[in-house]
Amino acid sequence: MPGAVHLNWYATGFRADRLEEALAELTPLSVRYGASAYSLYRNRDDRYKVQQIIHFDSKKEWETFWNGPEFTRFRTLTSGWWQVPILYVWHDVVAFGEGPKDPAELTGSGAPAPDPAPAEA
Repeated sequence: MPGAVHLNWYATGFRADRLEEALAELTPLSVRYGASAYSLYRNRDDRYKVQQIIHFDSKKEWETFWNGPEFTRFRTLTSGWWQVPILYVWHDVVAFGEGPKDPAELTGSGAPAPDPAPAEA
């Protein structure tokens, strides 16, 4: 079953910017291991919090990335930049979607515009 891995990083003193930059370099490498989507978020209220979310078709793909050379090297080189333990949480994806990229496709309510009615014969 497809899933999304959530990792909640909490940077140590004055290392949040470096942690964000390093995660921003690492996270896209997940596609090499089968990731279908990824995102990285930095909390605006607590700038030390960074959340990483990566979508995979199987937990095995995630584990291959987590234990792979890139992620292992990342954890080794940045081990003093974040609080331990860092635990990932696998979530089953129940629903996933995106809105239209073009705002013109939206109605005034923010909902997608309905399909036009079929022409009567």
